[in-house]
Amino acid sequence: MPPADALPFPRDCCGGLSNLDYSKVDARAMARLFGYVDVTDVGFAAAVLSIAFNPLFWNVVARWEHKTRALSRAVGSPRAACYCLGTVILLLNCVRSHCFTEAMKSQPKLEGLDCRWAYFLGLAILAVGTLFVISSFLALGFIGTFLGDYFGILMEAKVTSFPFSVLDNPMYWGSTAVYLGWALMHASPAGLLLTAVVAISYTIAMLYEGPFTEEIYRRKQKAAKSK
Repeated sequence: MPPADALPFPRDCCGGLSNLDYSKVDARAMARLFGYVDVTDVGFAAAVLSIAFNPLFWNVVARWEHKTRALSRAVGSPRAACYCLGTVILLLNCVRSHCFTEAMKSQPKLEGLDCRWAYFLGLAILAVGTLFVISSFLALGFIGTFLGDYFGILMEAKVTSFPFSVLDNPMYWGSTAVYLGWALMHASPAGLLLTAVVAISYTIAMLYEGPFTEEIYRRKQKAAKSK
């Protein structure tokens, strides 16, 4: 890891001395920033794997269930199967959050972010993200949140209330904001990089889930019209 004084960042973002000319921050500065992150660290690798694995897991399992109804038959009903998958997803998300936090703890802080203003900014972002996550869950319910439509449990109408009235996929972006705020609160370059991995993994998930879910409801509408 490079020494702290080798990085072109101010020592104190709360008013400490700094002669940094921000107009000259370039790719080399970013390279030095990423020099704070040891991507070969076992904890960091575990965090990346857990972040990438979770949406892959629930998409594969949910599509398998939609095609075969194997989980519903195994546990006796689509609703029970959805609750089982939702519980597993929640546990995996707890593992992901643990790995994320441990990866930040094992790597150095960025001194330029290690101040109260960055901390409170992170806290505010975390609070907004939490609001989006909780309000999304309340609007959709457990079944709607955890892929109930893949189990054949379809909603009567598209949810348009808050937070869906202000943002598409608020659960995903809210979760990303939670991780971003957590990383800022810890002044963690590793956390910021992992947050980018979260955003990328969710973006890929949305590209796959969106069209598939729309097709499910298109078929529902077509079936209703044919009656």
